[in-house]
Amino acid sequence: MSERLPLAPLILVADDVPANVEVLHDQLAALGYRVVTAVDGPSAIEQCFAERPDLCILDIAMPAGYLGGGDRYTGLEVCRRIKRDPRTARIPVIFVTALSDTTDRVKAIEAGGDDFLTKPHNRQILGARVRSLIRLKNATDALEESYRKLRELERVRDDLMNMIVHDLKTPLTSVLASLEMVLDGDFGGVAEGARDAIADAESRAKELLALIEDLLEVARIEEAVVELKLEPLAPAAFLEELVREWSVRFEQEHARVSVDVAADAPLIRADRRLMRRVFSNLLQNALVHTTRGVAIGLSAQRDGAAGVRFAVSDTGPGIPPEYHELIFRKFERVQRADSRGGRSSGLGLAFCKLAVEAHGGRIWVQSTVGRGSQFYVLLPERPPGFSTGQPDRT
Repeated sequence: MSERLPLAPLILVADDVPANVEVLHDQLAALGYRVVTAVDGPSAIEQCFAERPDLCILDIAMPAGYLGGGDRYTGLEVCRRIKRDPRTARIPVIFVTALSDTTDRVKAIEAGGDDFLTKPHNRQILGARVRSLIRLKNATDALEESYRKLRELERVRDDLMNMIVHDLKTPLTSVLASLEMVLDGDFGGVAEGARDAIADAESRAKELLALIEDLLEVARIEEAVVELKLEPLAPAAFLEELVREWSVRFEQEHARVSVDVAADAPLIRADRRLMRRVFSNLLQNALVHTTRGVAIGLSAQRDGAAGVRFAVSDTGPGIPPEYHELIFRKFERVQRADSRGGRSSGLGLAFCKLAVEAHGGRIWVQSTVGRGSQFYVLLPERPPGFSTGQPDRT
């Protein structure tokens, strides 16, 4: 059975002068193209949506019919309608016209035209431009299809991930409860060596649960279903509370921690739970990706009318400049020689970015290899949509 050859590109020619249509038809057919024709604005639009040609060649002045607006610029209106519709927006348009005024050319470009030929046109130039625009359309179509498939794969991956995460959370919670009961002596005494092992297992299980919570929170924020529970948040009190929560871990890692909050740092409204997890992720990164004994700095200061700029700095190995944007994407990780392991899913910073942006803020990093990193979190005093009459949650 012989293979079916692909069809030649299809070109729509729209002109109200039969002789012009015949010339273009013969020239394009001789170049190996298939041709459909139209004699006015309405029929050009109908043919375009019915046939989905690979390229349109339009006369500017032709009968307008129900399009209205006079006949002088009918081709421009046809082009505008083609470019407005997502089904036909990528079809290239060449205007072939006797008009040579610069104003007419500008109008043709503004209408979305891709090229412009003046009658009488040169057949070789016409052929070259048609080939060029069709190649460009084919490349654009291929890129769009590749992007569509990629988005579909991402959707399937995210759906699968969410399903697995939901299934993992329940048994992991049961494991944590059992470990806590063992450590509390509910099943009898536990030898000291075994207690240390169980405590380590409990710590790792909590890290895994935190990762699962990150996954679920990222999904909720991406789907725009998260509701911010806003409450007053004083920068100094918030950072001091964070240091107290992490004090045991800091001691274990021999980390030196300092807090510096400017006196004029204003009170902000934020979701305390989300912000606690944002900064916990930043602290986790500072500890995991450095040697023991790292110095960590936490600071907050007013940033003009923008709000409060928080900073989490460390004396770790730093991050190469080419990764400064990459690290905030889902599942992207930077392997570092000085990393000591620990939870690193490539999700923590993606969660931070989504949570901060949900507050109307932004997060970024400044880092030099060998000289540490500084992560900045800029939060507005009031997130978008917050009204002064909105009750605070305390």
